[in-house]
Amino acid sequence: MDSLTQIVLGAAVSVAVMRRRTAVWKAALWGGVAGTLPDLDVLIAHGDPILDMVLHRAESHALFWLTLFSFPFAWLVARVQGVQGDGAQLRWWWLAMWLALITHPLLDAFTVYGTQLWLPFSNYPVALGSVFIIDPAVTLPWLIGLAVVLARRGDARGLRANAWGLALGTAVLLLGVGLQARVEGLARASLAAQGVQPERVLVTPAPLSMLLWRVVAVQGAAYYEGFHGLLDAPGAMHFDRFERGAALEGAIAGIDGAQRIRHFSHGFYKLQETASGQLVISDLRMGQEPHYSFAFAVAQRSSPFAPLPLAQAVGGTGPVAPALAWLGRRMLGQPAPPPR
Repeated sequence: MDSLTQIVLGAAVSVAVMRRRTAVWKAALWGGVAGTLPDLDVLIAHGDPILDMVLHRAESHALFWLTLFSFPFAWLVARVQGVQGDGAQLRWWWLAMWLALITHPLLDAFTVYGTQLWLPFSNYPVALGSVFIIDPAVTLPWLIGLAVVLARRGDARGLRANAWGLALGTAVLLLGVGLQARVEGLARASLAAQGVQPERVLVTPAPLSMLLWRVVAVQGAAYYEGFHGLLDAPGAMHFDRFERGAALEGAIAGIDGAQRIRHFSHGFYKLQETASGQLVISDLRMGQEPHYSFAFAVAQRSSPFAPLPLAQAVGGTGPVAPALAWLGRRMLGQPAPPPR
C-alpha cells in the first residue's frame, strides 16, 4: 500500500497496544516509524530495473526477519523513552513495534504487486490482489480513528475511536476479498460461455475503488481482458482477446531478468517485439492494455535476439484524462469500451 496508509496503520496499531501505558503521541510516533521502515528498501539500488522491481518487498518485508528485528528495535525505542528495568513495559513496547512492523507486509500482501513474506524459507511473492495500492475506503477509517485518539490525548473515547477505525478499515479489506471472489465467479462463467477455459485468472480492483474490477485470463498463446463494475447491469462480462507473443518464448529462455518477471508475475506476462526490434516483456497485472507499469526491454533483434547488457524499463501509463473519464463512467455502471 501507499506510504501514508502504512504510517497510519503502524501508528494506530501501536496506540491500540500501548493504550495509556505511554503518551499516545509517543506510541503513534514510534508506530508510524515502524510502519514505514520496511519500505526503505526502495533506497537500495540493485543496478538493474528488473532487480529493483522483484527485490522490492523482499527481505525487508519477510515476517521472519521483521520478527527478529523487532527485538532490538523495541529495546531501542524503550531506551529512548527512558524505560529501564521495567520488563512489563518493555514487553508492551515489543508487542507494539512487532505488530506495527509485520502489519506492513501483511497489508501489502493484499495488493497485486507481490510480497515475499516467507523469506528466507521461500521467495514466493504473495499477491492476493484484492485491494488497489491506494484505496481511501481502507485508509480513511484508520486515519480518522488515529486523529480522534490523538486529539483526545488517549482518553477512553479516543481509544475506542482508534479501535473502531482499525476494525472498519480491516473490514473493508475483507470485503474486498469477498468481492474479488464474486467477480472471479462471474468472469469464469462468462469465459466458459465464450468457450474459453483459462489456465489462470487474475481479478484485481481498478485504481482507487472497489467499484470496478479488472480481470485478466490466460489461455495458451492468448490472454483476455475484461472489466466488471458492481453497478453494471446484470449479464455476462465482455472480454477482449490479445496475443501473448508465444512465438518469442524461445528468445527469453536464457535471459535471467525475463525469467524473474515470469516468476514474479505468476505467469501473467506478455512478450512483444517493438518497431525498433526490441523484445519487451510486460507484467500484465499492473496497468491495462496497452499500457503497463512494469515493462522491460530485455533483448535486441540481431538474428536471432541478443540479450541486452542491462534491461531497460519501458513501462508507463497512457494519457491520464481519457483514462480517468472512462474510469468514472465505468464505476457508475455505464458501458464504455476501455481506452486503447
